[in-house]
Amino acid sequence: MRTAAVVGTGLIGTSVALALTLRGVTVYLRDHDRTAVQTAAAMGAGLDAVPAEPVDLAVLAVPPGRIAETLWQVQESRLALSYTDVASVKEQPLAEIAALGCDLGRYIGGHPLAGRERSGPLAARGDLFEGRPWVLTPSRETDTETLNRALEMVSLCRAVPVVMKPRDHDHAVALVSHAPHLVSALMAARLEHAQDTDTRLAGQGVRDVTRIAGSDPRLWIDILGANAEAVADVLAGLAGDLDAVVGALRSLAADDAVKREVGTRGIEALLRRGNAGHARIPGKHGEPAAVYEAIPVVVPDRPGELARLFADVGRAGVNIEDIRIDHAQGRPAGLAELQVAPQHAEALTQALRNSGWTVQR
Repeated sequence: MRTAAVVGTGLIGTSVALALTLRGVTVYLRDHDRTAVQTAAAMGAGLDAVPAEPVDLAVLAVPPGRIAETLWQVQESRLALSYTDVASVKEQPLAEIAALGCDLGRYIGGHPLAGRERSGPLAARGDLFEGRPWVLTPSRETDTETLNRALEMVSLCRAVPVVMKPRDHDHAVALVSHAPHLVSALMAARLEHAQDTDTRLAGQGVRDVTRIAGSDPRLWIDILGANAEAVADVLAGLAGDLDAVVGALRSLAADDAVKREVGTRGIEALLRRGNAGHARIPGKHGEPAAVYEAIPVVVPDRPGELARLFADVGRAGVNIEDIRIDHAQGRPAGLAELQVAPQHAEALTQALRNSGWTVQR
């Protein structure tokens, strides 16, 4: 790939452009927002110019509802030899593209599963897609050259290609992305009118559950509108489970011992299903999820302390598999929860204590 065009210079589009530019591809930028184009160009993402001849691949980084009309326009102007997009919904745009009479042979759907809570070109990163899945959804009409160009783009962005059917993709993201976003928003909405004394008690659990609720509502309205049925199906199943849990909790609070036993069994069944579902989430490098031991370490909130902690862990010869940081309320300190292989937990705990760290284990 020598040349590419990116249509839409928001977070994802500019990140694609940065990644391709870093690999030596000449990238041309296009957006109806002139400020966004100029910002992306100033960041080194590409050229604010019109290519003299069709580029190898055009990437449409526009909302799902605008994919079809944008593809029609750029194909009419012969912007590229092949075309793809980065929209998080695939089936509805494909149907709209076919209805408009676009050239399906030169188009392949795409969706990089990467992002940030921030939006716009200034939030873009050239390494945003490294190691992340990038779904490609060829139709029966997609030609081999277009598939190969899209695969090369994914490789240049250092992502991992995954080929799926459009409908399978939409059902998958409804389950693992779109419905979880709404669940996060629903939980966060419970906090809107909460007392300050309540929210001061917020710990890592509620932060984890509500983290993605801070995303741009305008973007999500477009995404959910294009995948509404699949998301509704997931939430309908969740609603049934919620009704059952509410009933079990009411029974658990009853005076009658038999009802309490029924409630206990209901809650336990749900928690065990949750354990089983959590175990299905892939672990590091796509491998089966592993069980790690948590080592909670109190870390002063000042420059260099995390670096010192990591250095001490390194000297102990232990690999940190994952880390979570929870900030202490009213204290200039945080709790770094180091996830390590169970066989190293005891030795690391002792080594850190010997180095002066407070380990809450």
